Parts: sequence; structure tokens; C-alpha cells
Amino acid sequence: MEPVTLSTERMILRPVGPQDADEVYAACQDPDIQRWTTVPSPYLREHAVSFTETFGPGGWRDDSDYTFAVRLRDTSEGEAGTREGALVAMAGVMRRGEGVAELGFWATKEHRGRGYMTEASLAAARWAFESAGVERLEWRAEVGNAASRAVAEKTGFTMEGTLRAALVHGGTRRDCWVGGLLPGDLGLPTTRAYLPSRG
Repeated sequence: MEPVTLSTERMILRPVGPQDADEVYAACQDPDIQRWTTVPSPYLREHAVSFTETFGPGGWRDDSDYTFAVRLRDTSEGEAGTREGALVAMAGVMRRGEGVAELGFWATKEHRGRGYMTEASLAAARWAFESAGVERLEWRAEVGNAASRAVAEKTGFTMEGTLRAALVHGGTRRDCWVGGLLPGDLGLPTTRAYLPSRG
């Protein structure tokens, strides 16, 4: 997949790269990110370097994982906001099967509670449906991660249940919530017919 950059009203989503390493390292010192996501704990600088230089670019190259560095538009000089500002979040679309992908994300501590993550998630979801051949987008989070669930619900995901022992975190299997988002949920056309069950 050719790397792409997406824009929203307040942010720029572009493929993660080596220039993001310092801010990723700083953000991932947050105990909440280490508690609720699969980032290593403790999170070392080498983890940030590997993520930004190898994992992120590699996912785009092999068409398996599309990770975006989500940054504020820099309007400090009164421009139209095309320059990058502070790192707000990471958002990734990971392929899981034929036409199915999973949306994952984390937000920096200082930028939570302002709707940035929902705005970025909607942009990533629309891109996945319109440009990456995704027909069903899933979201998963460990049971109890209410902040992630709130973002997923605001993005339009339908909560579909709890999967037992479906996540591994800290060497322990844990239950997770799962949600699904279809193109039609965002008012987009689907590429393949869908026949929902009647019961």
C-alpha cells in the first residue's frame, strides 16, 4: 500500500516514521497507555525506535498494517494549518482477514478529552472503507477500558459482545469487548452485498 496522509478539520494523519520516535517514547511513559494497550512495559527508547523505523513503515510496505501519527495542524503563524503540530495520538488499521481489519489507537495524555481521538478514528475508518478494501472494521479493548469504548461508540461502532480470554496483556489472557463498524454505518456504500440474519 502506498503511504497516504489524511486530513481532518483539526489534525493531520500521516504514516508514522523515525521523526516521531521521541514523542512516541515520551507518550508511552504514561501508565494508562501501558496498562490498556499492548505496548511494552517498561517502555524503552529502543521500543519507540523499532516502532517508528521498522514496524510502522514495514506495515505499509507489506500491506498489512497502516499506522498513522496523528498530529495537530500547526496554525501558530496564521497559515491554513498544513504544517504539523504536536503528536496527539497513534491510530492503526490492521488487516485481520478477507475484507476485515481492526482499528487500534492510543491518545497522548495531554490531548485526551477534546474529541481528537474520535475525529481521527472516523478519518481512519473512512479511509479503510473507501481506499483499503475493508468491508468490516473491528475494535477490541480489554473489558474495563471505558475511554477506548467511548471513542469506539462515538465513531459509530456497534458493541457486539465480550470475548473470553481473547487478549493477552502482561502474560495473562483477558476478556475483551468487541465492536463492529460497517461502511453503511458511516453512510458509505459497500463493495459486497450483506445479508443480515433475521434472528
